[in-house]
Amino acid sequence: MSKPTKLYLLTATEVLALFRRNAISVEEYAGSLLGRIDDRDSTVKAWEYLDPELVLRQARALDQIPYAERGPLHGAAVGIKDVINTKGKTTTSEFARVNCGPDTTNPRDPKRTPGGSSSGSAAAVADFQVPLSVGTQTGGSIIRPASYTGIFGMKPTYGAISPEGQKTCSISVDTFGFFARSIEDLQLLANIFGLKDDGPLTDMSIQESRIAIMKTPVWHQAGPGTVAAMDKAAMILESYGVKVDHVSFPSEHDDFDTLERMYTVVANSDAQTTFLKEYRMNKAELHPEIRSIVQNSSNYTRKEVIQEMDRYASLRPIFDRIAANYSAIITPSAVDEAPLGLTGMGSAAFNWFWTGIHMPVVNIPAFSGAHGMPIGISVVAGRYCDQNLLKISQVLGKALMAGGARIS
Repeated sequence: MSKPTKLYLLTATEVLALFRRNAISVEEYAGSLLGRIDDRDSTVKAWEYLDPELVLRQARALDQIPYAERGPLHGAAVGIKDVINTKGKTTTSEFARVNCGPDTTNPRDPKRTPGGSSSGSAAAVADFQVPLSVGTQTGGSIIRPASYTGIFGMKPTYGAISPEGQKTCSISVDTFGFFARSIEDLQLLANIFGLKDDGPLTDMSIQESRIAIMKTPVWHQAGPGTVAAMDKAAMILESYGVKVDHVSFPSEHDDFDTLERMYTVVANSDAQTTFLKEYRMNKAELHPEIRSIVQNSSNYTRKEVIQEMDRYASLRPIFDRIAANYSAIITPSAVDEAPLGLTGMGSAAFNWFWTGIHMPVVNIPAFSGAHGMPIGISVVAGRYCDQNLLKISQVLGKALMAGGARIS
């Protein structure tokens, strides 16, 4: 087998196979990635900090490790979001909380945002600068950028991966997750981080699957691209013989304003505590939005915080039971295509609810909109069903991506 000439195009799974066959060196691979970054960084601007010489030194050191002592990610490159304690950071907004900040662009169109707050992590994977990256999600900071940039993203079950070593925004909802250009690579990271389900993993053909289409109470915010994507997804799956049900939220839990306030009170009350140290030490340097949160400008009472936290807790088993009746839930990943401009990062309208009820979500980059920009759909499962979610996402993703393309 001939050696690929553009190593940076490979997925992590593909490049790890080359390492195992001794077909390429880590130094050679790192050089290819650094060349790609050098060519593209002035446009994409995905990196907050990167030391090419350090990367090459580490690559040469890895090449000296005996095969029997190499780890499962040996030699693979991983971008790390700049709220995590390590060197080699991808860009994000201030403390991953505000919806503006880095001048990172969308690799599909540099006039558009890649989404946030995991901007650089998504952009670097989408632009073939690294095959894998990690991020965090408080609202929609993994799933939305994955949708905007046309890659796979996974927000695991809340708490399934320890947040140790990252700067949290909301201890009640923040979730560590990852980006890749294939489901196989998401699976690789899921295994490394020890994601486990209680029951046996189910091998299911697409014809055996049963899917709930949930447009959610946020549907009034869906743009034409997302409306078309959801319709096309249902049509494609039905053409494969999938049983598709259109499922509404329970009537007692379908009021948008009530749900949005529940999330906002919980997330902001957590952030009030999270950023208190920074506020006391460097108040003038903080973004006005963060200062406002710490000052409790919305005047949330402790009674309200308890009430909304309890409301969220009561919803989680309800939606677990809904998910248990289906192979997966399909719901929008974003309002529409990535918006024009870099002053904002788009809306997390279709993400925050699932983040708050702690359910795992995978973005499938199946469709594109009127301007040729990606539009993903979210596949959701019950809590701690992460591995089964990856298996069904693989099955559904093949069908949806084969029949997707431009939809409006």
